Amino acid sequence: MTTKYWYVGIVKNTNKYTAFWSDTEPSYDYFGAVYFAVIGPFKTKRAAKWAEKYGLNNPHFQTVNDAEQISKRRI
Repeated sequence: MTTKYWYVGIVKNTNKYTAFWSDTEPSYDYFGAVYFAVIGPFKTKRAAKWAEKYGLNNPHFQTVNDAEQISKRRI
């Protein structure tokens, strides 16, 4: 069984955060055409979705662990 890891990609040209899962660590070869940066891995889907929705320009979101803790209280 493979483990899914959640990531948040920052889309080129729009800077929009998009949550996605991958069973391998994202690399430029596979994701470089879509994202100019990737944040993660997140332990939970909940935290990745929180970062997707509320993470952009949020001073409380500095690390993946911040998203894990905040999403636990918010959602």
